[in-house]
Amino acid sequence: MTATLEQAVKLGLREEEFQKITEILGRTPNFNETAMYSVMWSEHCSYKNSITWLKTLPRDGAKMLVKAGEENAGLIDIGDGWGCVFKIESHNHPSAIEPFQGAATGVGGIHRDIFTMGARPIASLNSLRFGKVDNPKTRWLIKGVVKGIGHYGNCFGVPTVAGEVYYESCYQTNPLVNAMSVGVVRVGQTVSATSHGAGNPVFIVGASTGKDGIGGASFASADISENSAESLPSVQVGDPFEEKKLLEACLEVIPTGALIGMQDMGAAGITCSTSEMSAKGEHGMIIHLDKVPTRQKDMKPWEMLLSESQERMLIVVKKGREAEIQKIFDKWDIHCVQIGEVTKDLNLKYYMNGELVADVPAESLVLGGGAPIYEREYTEPRYFAEIKKFNPETIPVPGDLRGVAYELIQLPNIASKRWIYEQYDSMVMTGNTHTNEASDAAVIRVHGTEKALAVTTDCNSRYVFADPYKGAMIAVSEAARNIVCSGGLPVAITNCLNFGNPYNPEVYYQFVNAIKGMGEACLKLDTPVTGGNVSFYNQSEDGPVYPTPTIGMVGVLDSVHQKMSLGFKHAGDSIYLLGKNRNDINCSEYLHHLCGVTHSPAPYFELEEEYKLQQTLARLISAKMVKSAHDISEGGLFACLLESSMANGLGFSVHTDKDIRKDATLFGEAQSRVVVSINPDLHTLFEAELKGLPFTKIGTVNANKEINIDDESWGFVSDWKEAYDMALEKMLNP
Repeated sequence: MTATLEQAVKLGLREEEFQKITEILGRTPNFNETAMYSVMWSEHCSYKNSITWLKTLPRDGAKMLVKAGEENAGLIDIGDGWGCVFKIESHNHPSAIEPFQGAATGVGGIHRDIFTMGARPIASLNSLRFGKVDNPKTRWLIKGVVKGIGHYGNCFGVPTVAGEVYYESCYQTNPLVNAMSVGVVRVGQTVSATSHGAGNPVFIVGASTGKDGIGGASFASADISENSAESLPSVQVGDPFEEKKLLEACLEVIPTGALIGMQDMGAAGITCSTSEMSAKGEHGMIIHLDKVPTRQKDMKPWEMLLSESQERMLIVVKKGREAEIQKIFDKWDIHCVQIGEVTKDLNLKYYMNGELVADVPAESLVLGGGAPIYEREYTEPRYFAEIKKFNPETIPVPGDLRGVAYELIQLPNIASKRWIYEQYDSMVMTGNTHTNEASDAAVIRVHGTEKALAVTTDCNSRYVFADPYKGAMIAVSEAARNIVCSGGLPVAITNCLNFGNPYNPEVYYQFVNAIKGMGEACLKLDTPVTGGNVSFYNQSEDGPVYPTPTIGMVGVLDSVHQKMSLGFKHAGDSIYLLGKNRNDINCSEYLHHLCGVTHSPAPYFELEEEYKLQQTLARLISAKMVKSAHDISEGGLFACLLESSMANGLGFSVHTDKDIRKDATLFGEAQSRVVVSINPDLHTLFEAELKGLPFTKIGTVNANKEINIDDESWGFVSDWKEAYDMALEKMLNP
């Protein structure tokens, strides 16, 4: 039976898109085919409103082993015959209505993107955004999301090594849950998501197919509303133990050489994997849906085609090698069922009990093929006028700066995230050096080598809200700065671009300018974009979330012994500020949450200054002239110094710049600044090596565990640490 325009629109297609499908097929599509196009042409799968701008990002680099978007994840050369596979993706909408399963399956899905390429995941990261912590629903969401991430990662056996959490009212209805996975593989032993060779058999392996997750890609391409809970079937249900078996089986199958290609069944399920593999290999497939193992009886063809049930892969096997593949999956007690074969015909033909239920050209479904591409209008947001009005002179310098600092370090965006990360297994696989000595980025050993990876996720979305172009540059730069501070060389990024509705010209302005800023910073810092994810429609009746282009970055340490930590090491060491102190309180946590200013410009940032800082610091760390390094970010200089002192319980004495307002010195968030500690005997040599980089010797590390600012005691580090460590837990469990 043919589909109607009304049905197509209800599925999320636009009228002109339905007409285009009719032209492609030379007939009106049936309901099954319309449903397939609705998910494959959704924003989540096709990037139809973003791909034009994504193509402007720098995607070439000396370390890149595959082009951006060519495979399920990025692949870079880390030397000694090893490659690193990594990617970040969103699971925002599912987490908004079912936080445990939404977050858990986000973790499971991103790990499959890594091992479907033949790499073993060795680290997991996340970037989370929630509403105000004093809201009961926010507390429910936080607890569910954290429990979901911990449950899946802990059971699957991959350490959660790093992440970030922010709390702002704009995320109240629509939280953001971005998950990143990092894996390693021997160069030349990767698997491609492709199919070829007419007659080669097509297998579905892994879990049974159910009705959970049906239409998840379309669900991710719509605004969240109070009625979104009705879309609960769009949320997948995860089984980490099944995925662990699937991981081991897949990694055992790859060395046999019997595989043609392998693809994770993520968004759009069977439809996506069959169409993308076929389009890439320029072949078609015949698929028998009645052979697919199911969890429920009498599933309809469109339900099977669209289901996003977790822990499933599609593999294409060399004809004649079926038995040895089957034997391996049987060993791991995993479904391995032939459901079709590759054909010379370029069409995908799906049968149910012998009846042809869908017949579509593979190329027409996918990004870069028949999927539509749009360029949206964009206009400068009206709220920019409010930002331009801000005058810092209207903010008086507080008399009790110690009291302000005490409040500041207990703000949820700054306070310790201990309550969260202690629920994650960070030590499994024994590769995470962060558990012994904290650094700005997590540093993970690559077992079997001397090498290590430095990994981080970063984005201050308030900066991007204030200035999308500059804010996105800052996000890339802070990620790179964290890696340099940890002793690594930044190599490449993946991104998760979380924005509101692209049909809103002001939202699209944020998106376009964030892409421009990201691209410029990546070019300057030589960190090409390997791929990622676009998540539009992150908004509710209250409006869009802050534009949040989350950056996941990977850097390389040739030896794990090059790692630099953030903690002060020895009493008497000199404390230096690299970079320039500025009279700038713009967009700071202090200004926003303690002074109540919601609209102010982004903090000071110049890309050339950032580049010079990172190049200089990398040289100093390599020469072993630095004992600790910690970048200044949220909370400003004071938060940075406190975190460095708490690491080993050492105090500090510093003096502030008399020419700069004291709240700006202590709490301002002007960029391109790092605090380092050095052996005092190296003053002359150290300063000579700075070669024109602005610096200030601001103080000394104390043995007496006391904080002293401008010759005034601010108390003991232990008291500050207790307040810092316990603040979030008290908020979540009032």
